[in-house]
Amino acid sequence: MKTRRIDAPNGEIAVPESDGRGPPVVLIHGNSLSSRAFSRQLGGPLGRRLRLVEVDSPGHGESDDAKDPGAYSLPGRARAVRRAVDALGLGEACFVGWSLGGHVALEMAPDLDNAHGIVIFGAPPIASGESLQKAFLPNPAMQFTFQESLDRAEVSAYVAAFFRPGFAEIPPTFLEDVMRTDGRARGALGASVGAGPERDKEAVARDFKVPLAVLHGKEEQLVDGRYFASVAMPTLWRGAVQTIPGAGHAPQWEAPEPFDALIEAFVNETA
Repeated sequence: MKTRRIDAPNGEIAVPESDGRGPPVVLIHGNSLSSRAFSRQLGGPLGRRLRLVEVDSPGHGESDDAKDPGAYSLPGRARAVRRAVDALGLGEACFVGWSLGGHVALEMAPDLDNAHGIVIFGAPPIASGESLQKAFLPNPAMQFTFQESLDRAEVSAYVAAFFRPGFAEIPPTFLEDVMRTDGRARGALGASVGAGPERDKEAVARDFKVPLAVLHGKEEQLVDGRYFASVAMPTLWRGAVQTIPGAGHAPQWEAPEPFDALIEAFVNETA
């Protein structure tokens, strides 16, 4: 695996890439995480078969902290990913977005004219505060999503909510990534919600022209799976949300084999 560094207006962006030479797949991580959330894919069997490229958002992982906090808004994060995509000629890739990364993928989708398809998980398409309330479960850890400063106990509670109840092997890298993240990234993201030119994600999903895959951990603690039935998704892959048993909000870590199988099947069917 190698990591490139790409110049961007708000600082350098780190872009790890697997060793595979198969079709390209762009991975987009969640709030306060990094490429290490996908390490079981980047350094595993899937990464040896496909060309997996992950983009660390500004203020996350190995990317520089943003000079302008506006880069931490959802459109700002989408611009950072697009910068890397354009620099590496990945416009015809499949895009896989996890949690906040799924919302970034949906924000980008109307501008990705040549993308083969998009996969989202832990990222219900929402249009308003009302749909936000319906899409997410009332988990106390949600309060930390937009909180600029987090102590260790709060970080631990936040990360634990990513996994199925009782999951005993919380990866230290997840905790380290949340601690490393520029706190302004959470604060600025929260301040930007509903205040800027962010796209209506329900409308984006409704107007999709390419295949859209939706994956969902059966033991999710954050996303209410019942919400998807209320969203029009005419290009939904296989005509249904793909549920992954034994997984919560982070199936790429909790259940990597079935997760990888779904990603590879989607790539092969849309290539």
